[in-house]
Order: sequence, then C-alpha cells, then structure tokens
Amino acid sequence: MHFGLEALGFLTSRAGSRDKPPDTVGSHGCGHASCPAGAPAIGFNASDPRLNYVHSFPVTAIKQGIEVTGPQLWNGTKPELALTGPNVGSNVDFQLPFSGTVGAATYAAHTADIPAIAFSGATGNPTAWNETTPHYSEVYAHLALNVTTTIINSGTPYLPKNTFLNVNFGTVSLDKCRNASDFQFIFTRIHAGLKFFRDAQWCDSRRLPREAHVLRMNNHCYVTISPGDASDKTTVNDASVQTQIIDKLKPILSCL
Repeated sequence: MHFGLEALGFLTSRAGSRDKPPDTVGSHGCGHASCPAGAPAIGFNASDPRLNYVHSFPVTAIKQGIEVTGPQLWNGTKPELALTGPNVGSNVDFQLPFSGTVGAATYAAHTADIPAIAFSGATGNPTAWNETTPHYSEVYAHLALNVTTTIINSGTPYLPKNTFLNVNFGTVSLDKCRNASDFQFIFTRIHAGLKFFRDAQWCDSRRLPREAHVLRMNNHCYVTISPGDASDKTTVNDASVQTQIIDKLKPILSCL
C-alpha cells in the first residue's frame, strides 16, 4: 500500500486546479524557512529527505508526487491512494472550485485515476514543519487516519472511479470537541442539488444533509464526508455510487 500526501507541495491559497512548471524559489525562500532563497524548483528538506517540495501549485505538486517522487520512494510503484491537506479552513459548497486542496485531489481521481481524499479543518493557522504540533492538528490527524484506515480496510477499489471524498473537520476547542473521540462522521452532500434528486437511502432518508449545514451546528462535534465528482467538484448524484461509498464508510458513520 502506497499513498501520497499534499505535503509534497509548496502550496498557494485559492490555487484551485491551476498548474504550471515549477520555478526556482524566490528571494523570500520557502514558507516557514523550510528551504532557502534560490533553492531549486523541486527539492527536499535537508534535515529529512522525505519532506519534499514543489515550488508551484498543489496540482503541480501532486503530479510530481504521483509520477516522480512516489515511485522513487517506493521502488517504481505509483501511489494507490492520494490524500491532500488538511487545509487550514473548511472547504464547503462553492469554495471547492477555488481550493488547491480539492484541486489536487480531483487531479488524482480524474486525471491520474487514483482514488483521493481531500481533508480540511475549521480550526488553526499555518504552522511550521519544525514547530510544536498544535493540539487541533493532532485531533485532525487522528480523524484523518480513521477515515483513511476505514477506506483501506474496505478493500479495493477504494473508491468508485472518478470520485473523491471531501472531508471537513469541525472546530476543535479546549472546552468542547477537544478529542478525536468527541467527533461523529456524517455523510453529506457538497451542494444542495435539485429537489427531485433522490440520494442513497441512509439514516431513514433519501436526502443527504448539506455539509455546510452540518458544520454550522455549533453544539455538536461533526466531521462531514461528501462524495465528490472529480470531473467538476460537485456532489456525486448517482445514488448507487453514493451507496457504494456509504458501505465502505459504515463502520464510522453516524446519523444526525
């Protein structure tokens, strides 16, 4: 089993699906001083060669990871599952077309034919690779591992073709939603969709809740998982495909 991480890239906010050849690092160096000014367009952190960077957009970075960096690490084998994020800030509804995190995931699922999961979290700030890990990052790491492990344990194919999972973690605070065990996983839609669409039968309903609506429920600790169409970053409206994904995620899913 080999999986790739968006951490391969030097990321730009609101990059969407933009892609351009990497160029030499500018006079300010990489973010958080992770590489010096004038560093090569593609490289790695001197203290840990497994920490790779690509000085371009997330899509460019994940392409490099799938086609070059991953096979170099894994004796010529390409990734079997692509993970992007966690993004700092949620990616819901009409934010998806502008998200580099989602753009990288949809590139993997649509163009590279590799199942992908895009993770985003409501809490936090960009943190340097060599700083103390914030508590919320540890919580999000446990939640992401839970989703990823559940998908892997469900067996191949990990996801239906041309689909990705859009996963959003709710707010972490010290007085509420403090631990990963406090959160429940809710299967949702990215967009409201047309009223005549009938979703998969789940939680005694043929209509999945919207992820934005679930995340606004401040009195609860929720993680939303939405089936995404990698062609256009919208909700998968095919109920049979939704059902396939629900069956894979059943061990962790809850109802509202």
